[in-house]
Formats: sequence, structure tokens, C-alpha cells
Amino acid sequence: MMRAVVFDVGETLIRDDRGWAMWADWLNVPRHTLSALVGAVVAQGRDNAEALRLIRPDIDIAAERAAMEAAGVGEELSEVDLYPDVRPALAALREKGLRVVIAGNQTAHVGQLLRELDLPVDEIATSGEWGVAKPDPRFFARVLDLAVTPPDQTVYVGDHPANDIRPAKAAGLRVAHLRRGPWGHLWSGTGEAAGADWQIDSLHDLVRFAAG
Repeated sequence: MMRAVVFDVGETLIRDDRGWAMWADWLNVPRHTLSALVGAVVAQGRDNAEALRLIRPDIDIAAERAAMEAAGVGEELSEVDLYPDVRPALAALREKGLRVVIAGNQTAHVGQLLRELDLPVDEIATSGEWGVAKPDPRFFARVLDLAVTPPDQTVYVGDHPANDIRPAKAAGLRVAHLRRGPWGHLWSGTGEAAGADWQIDSLHDLVRFAAG
């Protein structure tokens, strides 16, 4: 039985294009260069922030992000950043009586921006607000607190095997691996993604599963 669905954020609900373009412009490198470096570190199973360190090895990411905010070029999020299936799929899941939660590795500011989008969800939280990030088991303990359902009736939806599939399964949750974005496509069909309960191409697939 599926009683709650919890969603990752980046490349699950929102496109990351704008964020990486912002970093490329700030670091004064072509956007394609940074995009290629992100792809390279992803393929190596490394944290995507390592792409920034390939450009500037001594970068303090938190300090740079604060400087960007001060310069008026900080994080932005609007309806155009959402994948087209997000709003209708989330609404359909709630209509079926499921609890719908968003919880991902994002800053506290992104949490605020997500709330301003007025998505059809019950709760929104980010690692920046919690002070703990995936794949830390404490993150998924907090996820279950928000879901208010047993682990085996809670589905975590994400694109990243190391951050989403493995730690969510270790916490006892069921998992849907979404074939979306660089991580979702790269690891689809591989052993790294095989631990997921479902492989999905769209959030609408979850609505069909919930009806089953």
C-alpha cells in the first residue's frame, strides 16, 4: 500500500539549467564548459559540486553563494523551472488521498521559493533547513517524520542512486527511480539503480501505481 510520496527536488521536480547557468556566468566560464564538467563528475559518481572545484579548486561554495545573493544574482525559482508533469501529478496524488511531501538537498532559500510556488503538497523541507543532507540516514529519518507513515508505505522519488535509491531503501522506504536529468538517464538500467522498486519516466506513472 502506498500512503505517502516524498519527492526529491533537483531534476525530479525542477530543472537545474538555471542554477548551473548562474554558476557558469558567475565564474566567468562558458555555460557549456560547466555543463560538460558536471556531466564528467556525475559519470564518475562524484558530487556535482566537484565541477565547480575543477574550475576554481579553492572555491568556498557557501561564501560564493552568499556573494552571489549580495550581488542580486542568487537562487531563483519560478513556474518555468518545473517539469510539466509536476503540478498535475502532485495534485492527482493528493486527490487519491496520499500525503505528498517534498524533501531534497537544497538550501533554505530554495525551500522558501518552493513554498511560494504554492504546489499541491502537504509539506516542504530542504537539507539547508534541517542541517542534514542526503545520503545521511538522519535525513531520511526526518523524511519519515514528515511523511507520518510507516517506511514500507512511503515512497521516495528521485533520480540519483547514491543520494536517493540506496539510502532511502536502507531506511526501509520504497523507492521510484526517475529517468530524468543527467543522473536519472546515466544510471537507468544499471546495477546502481536496480534497488529501486520502480523505474519511471514520468511522475504520472506514480498516479497509476497509486491506483493499482
